[in-house]
Amino acid sequence: MSIVAAILVTSLTMTQASVARASTEPVVTQAVVDAPADAVWGAFTTKEGMESWMVASGDVDLRIGGLMRTTYRKEADLDGDTAIHQVIMSIDPGRMLSFRTIKSPKGFPFPQAISKSWTVVYLDPVETGRTRVTVKMLGYDSDPESQEMRAFFEGGNKATLDALIKRFGAR
Repeated sequence: MSIVAAILVTSLTMTQASVARASTEPVVTQAVVDAPADAVWGAFTTKEGMESWMVASGDVDLRIGGLMRTTYRKEADLDGDTAIHQVIMSIDPGRMLSFRTIKSPKGFPFPQAISKSWTVVYLDPVETGRTRVTVKMLGYDSDPESQEMRAFFEGGNKATLDALIKRFGAR
């Protein structure tokens, strides 16, 4: 075998191994929040709730096809360059909400990958006054951009749920 052929075989093997290691599983993040499910639901689905822990500014049209518009910048235009728009795909009031991003902030590093993903938020009462929140972000593939976004949201979604825990504080 020539050196060039050996390099090509090695390169192909390394690429196949990299693709095999790529996880297409959802990013699943969980937390138990010291608040009843209806309060946690409001934190995700109302302007006041979202602005109390998750974003600097936002609004929500809570219906199938409605938009959740948010920004991490105070006083920013909810249709401007820093805005995030997510369309609501399904709702089980007080228990489940799913959505997908249709507008990312300018400069978001994963534009193709985010357009293929969606998120489902589940709320499950675990005992009186406490709620398990499970966030599943789905739609990952073996594309390098998708895998980079996956790593980004593994940490980002944990930080988001940590902020929700802090919002409701300890009992």
